[in-house]
Amino acid sequence: MACSKIFSGDIPELTNEIIEYFRNDFSTLYSCILVNRLFCRIAIPILWEDPFSIPTENYDFIKIYLYNLNDDDKIKLNNYGIDKKLFPSNILFNYPSYIKSLNIQIDYSIESWVAALNNCSIKYTCPSDSTRLIYKSLFKIFIENGADLHTFVIAYVHHDYLNDASELILKNPNFIYNIKNLKLEGISDLPKIDSIISLFSLNCKSISTLHFQFSDHRLNENFSSCIINSQQSLKTILFKYNSFPLYHSLLSLKNFNCSNTLKKIIFYGTDFKDINILKEVFEQLNCLESIHILYCHSLNYNFIQQIINITSKPFKLRSLYLIKSIDIKLLQLLLQKSKNYLENIGFRTFIIDNQPNTSKQLVEKILSYCKKINFFDFSYFYTPEYIFPSFDLIKNSGQNLNYISIEFHFIPNVDIRLSSIVLKELGQILPSKLEYLKLSLSINTNDFKIFLDNFQNTFIKKLVIRNIIFLNNSQNNFVEKIKKLVIRNKTKVVDQDILYYIEKYIMKKRKVKYLAFRDDLIGLELYLLKDQVKKFESYNIKVQKYDDLNINWYKYIEETY
Repeated sequence: MACSKIFSGDIPELTNEIIEYFRNDFSTLYSCILVNRLFCRIAIPILWEDPFSIPTENYDFIKIYLYNLNDDDKIKLNNYGIDKKLFPSNILFNYPSYIKSLNIQIDYSIESWVAALNNCSIKYTCPSDSTRLIYKSLFKIFIENGADLHTFVIAYVHHDYLNDASELILKNPNFIYNIKNLKLEGISDLPKIDSIISLFSLNCKSISTLHFQFSDHRLNENFSSCIINSQQSLKTILFKYNSFPLYHSLLSLKNFNCSNTLKKIIFYGTDFKDINILKEVFEQLNCLESIHILYCHSLNYNFIQQIINITSKPFKLRSLYLIKSIDIKLLQLLLQKSKNYLENIGFRTFIIDNQPNTSKQLVEKILSYCKKINFFDFSYFYTPEYIFPSFDLIKNSGQNLNYISIEFHFIPNVDIRLSSIVLKELGQILPSKLEYLKLSLSINTNDFKIFLDNFQNTFIKKLVIRNIIFLNNSQNNFVEKIKKLVIRNKTKVVDQDILYYIEKYIMKKRKVKYLAFRDDLIGLELYLLKDQVKKFESYNIKVQKYDDLNINWYKYIEETY
């Protein structure tokens, strides 16, 4: 395909496809700007689609947006100590028009930028006049420059900012007319919230991804169904931490549009108590390809029975993370119903209470009914009795298993012992290739060396390591003094013994492609050590920030399904 485009002279289209491939690789995109004009014209709009979420602590791009301010507003900012000389005298592109994704919480970015200008720390108080002026000005600039949003997030925002944004959006509804992804999180009963949410129902008909998390029962009842019913091409819906009945929201999924477009549904922290319409709803969803149940409550007999009673369609449960106790027989029925559709599973040790040998039974049931486990999370374990059956699952899943997450950090003495067991046993049972391995453990250097010795036959694309440190009060006081000394001298420290073994067994043998390492003792990370980062890069290993490489369940599902 690429060759045909070269020979046909279609170089611009080919160049566009190449640069699009690096959409999430910001350093490469920045490099593209310097290649030539064609590369620059393609890369610049991509970089400016969602600049507020680019992982950086530099928000200096805000001054480029503010170039578009009128003289009166620039004078107002000057009165707040923001010199208009900061703004560029000229710009090469219409940067505000490129924005496609916007979170209403950009106030943090503004506060950070203003604090950096004044060389001070951020103060989390009520919105200042200068921040509110910049906040409102940015929305005004986006609208006036013809920005066309595709993703819009309203989440946990101060009511003053919400009012400012809502006022402008309600006067300029075309700003959100074409949104494809709408996320409403932590929405409470604030002034103007009714008007802005009603606008989504009336004005936005082509939303494909919808996230709901209302903190107010009235809003949940009044608006979730209205937004769902108004959509013509809804493909994904997330119900997150809903403590309110989902009756009306779920019933809305039966409407003609949803029943023939919805492909993915995620229940995240949902309470299924008193919900009795699951069979009725799921049997109407003709295009549903994946169901994900994460951190949910009330997975009791009533819930399981409704699922079992679904007979006209398969129940395509792809992900299941259990945090509450459930009878092993009920779980068996759910696994049996899901069969090979289930690809991602996680659970905590207390999910099955007061039943002997349940951990072994649980693994046996998973291996018996679910042959395609891709992501396995066994975190927060309290006894070895639960760990060893989990090792059996890893050993017997073969190359289907691509993602493993192990995390301890609750009970010091127990977690130190369990961490030692994991490091001594895990390396020798890993498959030959893994996409992702996360180890958040209390790491003993000798145990860590055993793990690295044993896993030499495995290549891991993304390896995430966190060294959990447990200290008593006197040790905590000592460490705090060390931290202050480190900060004062701008020293960057991680455990040198662990780092030595990482370099010897991982870096020099090129056993990973991406690596993140956080040491909790001082609270610093490998990616901050610039000399070491360059050393790893010379072996074609990219060192990244822990939070950027760490995969949570929702992030994984969003990227995979």
